[in-house]
Amino acid sequence: MRAASGPPQNGRTHPARREEGPVSASGARTLAVVEATRFRGHDPEYHAYVQLLVGNVIAEARDQGWAVTRLAADEGEEALLQRTDGSDALVVVGGEDIDPAYYGAAGGYAYESRHLAVADAAQLALARRAVERRTPLLGICRGLQIVNVALGGTLVQDLGERSPHVNRGFPIPEVLTTHPVLLEPGSRVSELLGSGIVDVRSAHHQAVAALGAGLVVTGRAPDGHVEAVEHVDAPVLAVQWHPEDVAAPAGQLTALLGALRSGVAVAA
Repeated sequence: MRAASGPPQNGRTHPARREEGPVSASGARTLAVVEATRFRGHDPEYHAYVQLLVGNVIAEARDQGWAVTRLAADEGEEALLQRTDGSDALVVVGGEDIDPAYYGAAGGYAYESRHLAVADAAQLALARRAVERRTPLLGICRGLQIVNVALGGTLVQDLGERSPHVNRGFPIPEVLTTHPVLLEPGSRVSELLGSGIVDVRSAHHQAVAALGAGLVVTGRAPDGHVEAVEHVDAPVLAVQWHPEDVAAPAGQLTALLGALRSGVAVAA
């Protein structure tokens, strides 16, 4: 979402936390919702809003009957891979900029957030394993960028002062903006959302540059920037926008999470 203030910081900044366990009926399909961190003491307002968005994802998933486990990737790669080993599906949600070292670039760009290198490494490994295993995965905002970088892609580090993708300088609750996205006909995301053009809620200052291996672009903003990608073989779909925002068009999050269940059925 928003570039956080303050100097970049690398690595874990707090002790490991236990995840929240499954909450649905026994035997339900399991969904791991993976965020970068559960601790942003330097920026409580931003953290509170991220937690609100994550909570919306979890609430919708529970309504769909998923047994939800909530995980923080800054516990480390080994812990994250172990705790998601038996998950039927995955959601990687929004958060900080990915450390540019992971896509062969340098820092020092405009609106650079702090970096959580431990969380980055863990989520990148998780995305690669999901593709290898064909585990259904939905990426949201940072989640799309994680999928792209995990597969060898790169990022545009800042979209500029006049970017239509974020309300710069606004209070946190108003930082998301609305713009249209043109969806590729016949793509999975177009089938799910039922329209060639959809309005989305957006708050990002970075975007896909070079596309990762096996990915295809299935949605673009009017300025040409990538807004949705899908994997050609694995049940992996990612969007740059926030379908979980309270002001998002009705049904977007429901449809995208529902697609994970379809992916589980295909993989079973």
